[in-house]
Amino acid sequence: MTRQTRYSPEVRARAVRMVVEHRGEHASEWAAIGSIAAKIGCTAETLRGWVRQSERDQGLRAGPTTDERERIRSLEREVRELRQANEILRKASAYFAMAELDRRPKP
Repeated sequence: MTRQTRYSPEVRARAVRMVVEHRGEHASEWAAIGSIAAKIGCTAETLRGWVRQSERDQGLRAGPTTDERERIRSLEREVRELRQANEILRKASAYFAMAELDRRPKP
């Protein structure tokens, strides 16, 4: 299950770079984000998320980096698959145990 992104990584990186470069020209970081978001055609909240993630990736902000988030998603997917496999095996074991009990003993 893959997500299609509306904006390419290049557009995201350029938008984040523009926010960083133009912070001083606006009253606040949010004003800079709003201005640049309108220019590239995304919402200000989307661009704010990109900026925050970029700060985490650079070590400027606490939280998981992009690589760590991908690793977490991968591990969560693996755990989900293993739980499904365990449930299937548990049901099969119960089915075969019941079949063994129902079997007639050999003379």
